[in-house]
Amino acid sequence: MFKSKKTHNQYLLKLKQPNYTLKYGRFGIKTASFSRLTDNQLNALKWVILKKLKLLTNNKKNFRFWILPQMNLTLTKFNAESRMGKGKGPIYSHAVYIRPGMVLFEFDNITEQQMKNLFNYILKKIPFKAILMK
Repeated sequence: MFKSKKTHNQYLLKLKQPNYTLKYGRFGIKTASFSRLTDNQLNALKWVILKKLKLLTNNKKNFRFWILPQMNLTLTKFNAESRMGKGKGPIYSHAVYIRPGMVLFEFDNITEQQMKNLFNYILKKIPFKAILMK
């Protein structure tokens, strides 16, 4: 059984691979500001993107889609009335810190017009600034 450790640092200082260039697809969504995405936000964003991609491609499943960020932070919480000195609290969620220049999503086998429509739709759903990459 995998047990996640409670993290004290905010994010990894040295990433294992550079994540500012496209690795897999033809198009990508790159961040332009600092932010934090929780596990629930990332899953909701994934389902929204898949739903919109199916609408844009007329239910053809020939597109490819990659989610690149990995959760590197555990979020802990105690209740508000607890006294000090009893530790950090249980883990309630995971998150990832977003830096400017990170590629979050990559897409392949879709046209440029479909990608622009998808990008304009995604911009309204995410809590940070983003850039479309080719």
